[in-house]
Amino acid sequence: MAEPRGPLMSPGFWLHHAALVWRQAMERSLRPLGLTPTQFNLLASAGWLARTTGRLPTQQEVADNAGADRMMASKVLRTLEERGLLVRAPDPADARSLRLEVTEAGREVARQAVRVAVQVDEELFGEAGERLREDLRAVAGRRLGEG
Repeated sequence: MAEPRGPLMSPGFWLHHAALVWRQAMERSLRPLGLTPTQFNLLASAGWLARTTGRLPTQQEVADNAGADRMMASKVLRTLEERGLLVRAPDPADARSLRLEVTEAGREVARQAVRVAVQVDEELFGEAGERLREDLRAVAGRRLGEG
């Protein structure tokens, strides 16, 4: 086991603080669209999963993709539904599951929010963004079943 070196030598320390800066920038940038970072992450995940799988994702699949707690995701998705950005409907094959469909209004807000997220990433990470993404993906892939 490695000897303690102090927090300033810990990648986790810097990752945590970088995540706080990124989240604050996202909150500020998404506010004009009426979205929080969590709402954006869930809405974008629902749209992304539908496009890439060719079927409507379940609420659980969206929560898992977004890295969100199931109960919190349910509340946030209900709010997005109330705003007319997505529809939650029972899965015909499994009454315990809900399938999510992003509405046209939701797709438009998501398109705008994706542009905001790309801009925030470019401003914060610049040219190092691609390398950083791959380094973080290697770590996060363990959780996502990629590693």
